[in-house]
Amino acid sequence: VVSTQSTGDQKIVYKRYASLFFCVAIDNNDNELLTLEIIHRYVELLDKYFGSVCELDIIFNFEKAYFVLDELLIAGEVQETSKKSVLKAIAAQDMLQDETESKTGLDEMADKKKLGLSGGLPSGEETGVSC
Repeated sequence: VVSTQSTGDQKIVYKRYASLFFCVAIDNNDNELLTLEIIHRYVELLDKYFGSVCELDIIFNFEKAYFVLDELLIAGEVQETSKKSVLKAIAAQDMLQDETESKTGLDEMADKKKLGLSGGLPSGEETGVSC
């Protein structure tokens, strides 16, 4: 389903994919077919990244969906047409985020150790209970 709706000096182009609607506001003189192609490319990238994207993927990982969009577009213009390049940049970002999160987790564990917080249950000797 493809449709456009004019609203003064702009029009809204939208396309439905299963239960998802993707809407884009464009100027009246912008090309609707090009906009539909951009929407389609975005959905293809989301499909590759999430593996058959659904609304829950976008709801619970909206920052990832925005990152994919940011790699595809800058200021409303296509930045990268290659799906492979976009997915490669996303994979690099995921790796960087994982490294940062694991480093943060290790820092928090070290801070707890300094404060004497083990994070686990006390041993039998500390509680006076033996098993």
